[in-house]
Amino acid sequence: MPALLMLDDGTCFEGYALGACQEAVGEVVFTTGMSGYQETITDPSYYGQIVVFTSAHIGNYGATALDSECPEPKPEYGAGGVVFHDLFVDAENIDFPHFRAESSLQKKLEQMGLSGIYGIDTRALTLHLRMHGARNGIISTNLDRDYLLKRAKELPQMSGLDLASKVTVKEKFVFNTDPGTVLTYKKRDTSKKMLNVAVIDYGAKRSILLHLFNNNMHPTVYPATVTAEEILASKPDAVMLTNGPGDPEPCGYAIKTIRELVGKLPIFGICLGHQLIALAMGAKTFKMPFGHHGLNHPVKDVATGKVLITSQNHGFCVDPQTLPGNVKVTHWNLNDNTVEGLALTDAPVFSVQFHPEAAPGTWDAYGLFDAFRTMVDDFYKK
Repeated sequence: MPALLMLDDGTCFEGYALGACQEAVGEVVFTTGMSGYQETITDPSYYGQIVVFTSAHIGNYGATALDSECPEPKPEYGAGGVVFHDLFVDAENIDFPHFRAESSLQKKLEQMGLSGIYGIDTRALTLHLRMHGARNGIISTNLDRDYLLKRAKELPQMSGLDLASKVTVKEKFVFNTDPGTVLTYKKRDTSKKMLNVAVIDYGAKRSILLHLFNNNMHPTVYPATVTAEEILASKPDAVMLTNGPGDPEPCGYAIKTIRELVGKLPIFGICLGHQLIALAMGAKTFKMPFGHHGLNHPVKDVATGKVLITSQNHGFCVDPQTLPGNVKVTHWNLNDNTVEGLALTDAPVFSVQFHPEAAPGTWDAYGLFDAFRTMVDDFYKK
């Protein structure tokens, strides 16, 4: 079925509809990952965005429920739409080259109600976004270009949008930690004491919760609007602030909670959680031209001098010029010298802009979960 992708500046691409074949709207961004397409489209951090895959061939190893990054019992929030150059043909009885494959990617998109477009020149689209920045756009089988351009121009800009409250869990739940549900990086040390971690869900990925469990930390997931009083009343051993979509600045409820928790419990923040920690400490964030989306972003660890190849997905960043004296930068991005990690000098709090759970991505930064566990243990020893 013919379809169009229209950007709000009038740039238009012709292709074919895929997935649910409905209209898809959002901020159009590109990701440079060569694999992990299912983890990408089910990442709640992509909520409100149309994701362009720079890898030319998508869907060739099928899809499986185990690769979904939306933790049950939450609905499967993820990208608002997808853009491919080439989609692996949907056919019956395909022997996918992946031992866990259960269906084609096309069927997975239909199950999610996710729509997209394929057959376009994703190289030209990526270069356009690279030169002019992320743009709002619409994918539709309605080929009326005047209508599509009007719709694209009417879409709200990402700056100022609180999307974390849209994808967060509605009620507290204890994460199902069945060890047979996923391949893990390392075997859990059952001789260690299990700690209880309060996970504040701004768009949590399932892999983050699994890796916490793998480091002997049992996650209980709370809505993004949870208060510090509610967290402290449950007496957890530590707090995890998760990834999520949208602009961090409108999330005043989260900033207030974090500010009131600092110094009372060990805290580890990832992605949006990292930005919210900075805002809680009085720093500022800014919108990036096209953000960081992909699995190959080099990050330097200030303490060790080592370079980590990291998985990233964010469109906002912390302004280092606004950091207060009790916050130090722990990691820098080697592509554009943006802040990739922070730590407080007077409280057990640290955060990273990238995704150490690496789903998808490399395992270079997995040790941060070990560092979190060590920080928690040291906090209670003192």
